[in-house]
Amino acid sequence: MDAVSLSTLLAAAAMAGWVDAVVGGGGLLLLPALLVAAPGLPVATALGTNKLAAIFGTATAAATYARRTAVDWRVVAPAAGLAVVSAGVGAALAGAVPASAYRPVVLVVLVAVAVFVLVRPRLGVVALPQRRTPVRVVAVVAVAGVGIALYDGLIGPGTGTFLVLAFTALVGADFVHGSAMAKVVNAGTNLGALVVFAVTGHVWWLLGAGMAVCNIAGAVLGARMALRRGSGFVRVVLLVVVVALVAKLGHDQWVAR
Repeated sequence: MDAVSLSTLLAAAAMAGWVDAVVGGGGLLLLPALLVAAPGLPVATALGTNKLAAIFGTATAAATYARRTAVDWRVVAPAAGLAVVSAGVGAALAGAVPASAYRPVVLVVLVAVAVFVLVRPRLGVVALPQRRTPVRVVAVVAVAGVGIALYDGLIGPGTGTFLVLAFTALVGADFVHGSAMAKVVNAGTNLGALVVFAVTGHVWWLLGAGMAVCNIAGAVLGARMALRRGSGFVRVVLLVVVVALVAKLGHDQWVAR
């Protein structure tokens, strides 16, 4: 790999860390960058190398949030534990499920998310602790720890965004606390998927380690910025990331065929 491609990847890793720390969706930047910079790289290896970089960034962001804001571990801990297993299952199935099978469904969900956030401008701006009922807690643990984690193991882009929305919509977290909770679960999904990709030989370790350093730097900056600027800032970034994801997946579905 030449110096220009390597520099581009390291810059993409830093930006992906920032995006992931604020609202998720860093894979939207890093996965395409990997595939462009290393033509012929198997998709599974790109996914595994991305997970190596991402796990350090999400873990760093989770620690940064946890030091500065309250995290409800009664909700997050079981979701993160389930996420390790579910993402591992998803990673094991990654080569068996073609992207064309689930891409339209994800597109519909993302459009619904954008509409949902737009028509509910107060969503995630103020915490609604009264929503944290036992039934809703079980629901968000299942959605985050099983459904979203399985998706992350399969392909991943948008996982952090889905997690933030799950915690804000289902248990009434504001966007900052939702991002904090999402980072812990996302670290679990990255760990589960990384273990499977590593065992099957689909991790480019040296490159992934270099990207991890840059991902950490971006994650620290992003988490601190989200904490400083608050839920309104996270909401704007969320909408931008969702629109970008819709554009990327739509291009893959209808233009790049």
